[in-house]
Amino acid sequence: MTGIRLSAPAPGWAIDADVVVVGSGVAGLTTALRCAAAGLATVVVTKARLDDGSTRWAQGGIAAALGEGDTPEQHLDDTLVAGAGLCDETAVRTLVTEGPGAVRRLIDTGAHFDTTHTGAIALTREGGHHRRRIAHAGGDATGAEISRALVEAVRSAALRTIENALVLDLLTDAEGRTEGVTLHVMGEGQHDGVGAVRAPAVVLATGGMGQVFSATTNPPVSTGDGVALALRAGAEVSDLEFVQFHPTVLFLGADSEGQQPLVSEAVRGEGAHLVDASGTRFMLGQHELAELAPRDIVAKAITRRMQLRGAEHMYLDARHFGAAMWEQRFPTILAACRAHGIDPVTQPIPVAPAAHYASGGVRTDLRGRTTVPGLYACGEVACTGVHGANRLASNSLLEGLVFAERIAADIVGGPRTASGAASRRTPGAAATAPHTVPLLTAESRTAIQRIMTRGAGVIRSADSLATAAGELEELQRAADAAGEDGPKDAVPGVEAWEATNLLLVSRVLVAAAREREETRGCHWREDRPDRDDSAWRRHLVVRIAAGEPPVVRTTDSAAFPPVRPVDPADSADTALSEPSGSPRTNPADAPEEPQP
Repeated sequence: MTGIRLSAPAPGWAIDADVVVVGSGVAGLTTALRCAAAGLATVVVTKARLDDGSTRWAQGGIAAALGEGDTPEQHLDDTLVAGAGLCDETAVRTLVTEGPGAVRRLIDTGAHFDTTHTGAIALTREGGHHRRRIAHAGGDATGAEISRALVEAVRSAALRTIENALVLDLLTDAEGRTEGVTLHVMGEGQHDGVGAVRAPAVVLATGGMGQVFSATTNPPVSTGDGVALALRAGAEVSDLEFVQFHPTVLFLGADSEGQQPLVSEAVRGEGAHLVDASGTRFMLGQHELAELAPRDIVAKAITRRMQLRGAEHMYLDARHFGAAMWEQRFPTILAACRAHGIDPVTQPIPVAPAAHYASGGVRTDLRGRTTVPGLYACGEVACTGVHGANRLASNSLLEGLVFAERIAADIVGGPRTASGAASRRTPGAAATAPHTVPLLTAESRTAIQRIMTRGAGVIRSADSLATAAGELEELQRAADAAGEDGPKDAVPGVEAWEATNLLLVSRVLVAAAREREETRGCHWREDRPDRDDSAWRRHLVVRIAAGEPPVVRTTDSAAFPPVRPVDPADSADTALSEPSGSPRTNPADAPEEPQP
């Protein structure tokens, strides 16, 4: 327990619950629905509207061994290879074996996937998959359909929800156990301003941190709030250096910032080609799967070609699809391209990599438990060990589903208390005097994003990372020197809190990236171009302490260390009770990445 808190007004209101879920994507809403169905008083807190998270932006689909001839074992093999030797095999096996059933339960909840003329689920391929196992909806609107179904289910179940609410910090008791969260509700309503939801179980499902970078596919709300909260609460994070840059994001200009339109990997899965300005397919010979190689390999190949040609982008050519296929299979992407003056039916699409997905996050075990008792994490905010050094395409929605169900099972199976009975202290009270983090100005957000894009983007080096670390520390020192509330114009509020969260997450990411002196998965060090299994086939775990730089430690092997000792009473259920730090094997034969 660190005692670190954001500078914020004291909570002016409070409500009690058995569990509070922070986030309304596939991970958060699935957890909430399962907990509520078991009779637990459940509150969903979300930063914008219920359907405004990252899930709705997922185009490609959800991966699971649903097709004829496909097996969980084959899905496992593809995941392990994409993860470049750092996947936790037991976590992956959990994902792929429980995944098909989780998808079917999602369908039972009301999600409608595209089907073939026989009524079977239509499946496609994406990068890194050797089989068609990607279920999709609305052609390229899978996330929107999943979000729709889950939001309708939540509203039908009359779950208590608090929208337009930014979570601030974790409430804990004197022993460091979770007691709820503080949050700020934006705008008028039943609750307004800073308040608290008191609950003995808190589930972080806050999504990613793509807004750390200038250009990202993530929505504006993805500012790393969950990771920052967990760090301040004393939780460990792992693998934060592995940020996946999606290879094919619609190029809107070198100076374009903020959320960028994604061109789904499924477009390549259906046969689109990556070409340079001369029309040359440069992925041929780079990897056995060519354009369908794992994302880190494709992103690197595009970046290398851009450097070689002195170009700002490459092209994705799918003119051979024809108008009918574009309109039926990829209507969302077609509309986005045309809105920006590109017609993919007649023109190749200009594309370049942009920040897309955080493979690391708050470290959990197989039940979603973090190193802080009572605090869980699920979805992109979590690091379950499934993704390793690079996420396999379309495993993210599946991970949210599978581990959400596991978290709910753990909470439901735990000690039952009357709503809020375990948390009756004054909202916002702490066992010791908290260390208040000075806030940054809203303008600092852009400065952070540009620092991170220059120094810790697709291509990194010791020099670029050192420069980024120095510039980030200067921002922190300036805030510290201005006093407890930060600079005079850093008024407590959403923009200042988000900028402060972004700075913390950026500092931790850069600290881990500086430590990992190799190239592996989506961590590309141009000064260390080789993968080094003997020295670096292991994880980096980071914690913070008040007034200190992030503390990075290296695990002894590729297996996660235990989240906490397992209760002997749980040992009968090995699948659930085995913490993610148990010795687990990783594929020794994962192929080396092709080098320039």
